[in-house]
Amino acid sequence: MANDAPTTKPPPRLRLRLSTPAESAVRAGHPWVYADRVQEQNRPGETGELAVIYDRKDAFLAAGLYDAGSPIRVRILHAGKPRPLDDAWWTANLETALASRAGRFEPATTGYRLINGESDGWPGLVLDRYATTLVLKLYTAAWLPRLDETAARIIARLAPERLVLRLSRNLQETARDSFARADGNVLHGTAPEGPVIFQEDELRFEAEVLRGQKTGFFLDQRENRRRVGSLGAGRRVLNVFSFSGGFSVHAARGGARMVTDLDISAHALASAARNFALNSACPAVAACAREAIQGDAFEWLAAATGQFDLIVLDPPSLARRETEREGAIHAYQRLAALGLQRLAPGGILLAASCSAHVTAAEFFAAVRQASARSGRVFEERETTGHAPDHPARFKEAEYLKAIDLQEKQR
Repeated sequence: MANDAPTTKPPPRLRLRLSTPAESAVRAGHPWVYADRVQEQNRPGETGELAVIYDRKDAFLAAGLYDAGSPIRVRILHAGKPRPLDDAWWTANLETALASRAGRFEPATTGYRLINGESDGWPGLVLDRYATTLVLKLYTAAWLPRLDETAARIIARLAPERLVLRLSRNLQETARDSFARADGNVLHGTAPEGPVIFQEDELRFEAEVLRGQKTGFFLDQRENRRRVGSLGAGRRVLNVFSFSGGFSVHAARGGARMVTDLDISAHALASAARNFALNSACPAVAACAREAIQGDAFEWLAAATGQFDLIVLDPPSLARRETEREGAIHAYQRLAALGLQRLAPGGILLAASCSAHVTAAEFFAAVRQASARSGRVFEERETTGHAPDHPARFKEAEYLKAIDLQEKQR
């Protein structure tokens, strides 16, 4: 007997054409296609499906993940010659990201980034390691329909004790309502009973992987923390916007005689105290005096009278959108000026910015202007950008920069 049940025909492949500038940008390697740059579309797209982009001559241009609710409508996975984005492609894509970290970290460091979004060919997705715990953070809903298969690939390749899901704030409602997912879900293994402990250059730190900022710790500042550690010997150190005290612990291990953590958050200061305690077996850390001050950084710096030999200024982003850029530049200059007022003769100031809307040139200029107006003579020691495990291969991915200055002794 014939089966008369109707069959559901799959929809045609989602095909897009772009404006001329957007087509040129994709051809040049830019990983984003904005919604207002899509000129033709054969049907409405569903979040998470693969969109294929064709050029004006109807030749394959690129393929990427479609996000129906985002201004970034397509995040490019592959461009150039057409090829199937099958299991073999995904496996190779993962291996490429992992291979770029191979040999960079000794066993003494067990906290670092394994995948850095678009810059590693995984647009809108980052993967961080904290010892035997992996944290997968998503910045686009396009990954939510693919979450099970993505997690399975990661687990099969890396065999973590646990895999934790973190979601950017703009995804959390969609993830809950449409996919029954929540920020902090444990995708594999059991939930940790508290913070996860990992190592950075043999120092021990806690990462709040279920609810902490970013994926639980600021892994991107590792190289700058190392620099502060190398400069700490014999110095009085002020760590402004100290968060969980990473700069301070490195400075103490480097021989600082005193560190002061300044943060508006009591929770952050408590985490910094625990990180100090985690490293109490290190004689230099145990010998270093520590002071914690809860307060607004700008207000405290303006009212304080003490002096410090090494000051770290590492605020959260002061420009979360383009309209805040000018105000942020002025705030960075003011913060540097306040820090320099607290700097002892011959002291060193390290200032950092994580604001993507403020360029490195603008930030460095703000700090240089503050030093020029201080009436003191400073030597610029170094400027730095992204850590090797946080590559930034297109303009919008560039956010981290730091500069350090030391007063010249007459």
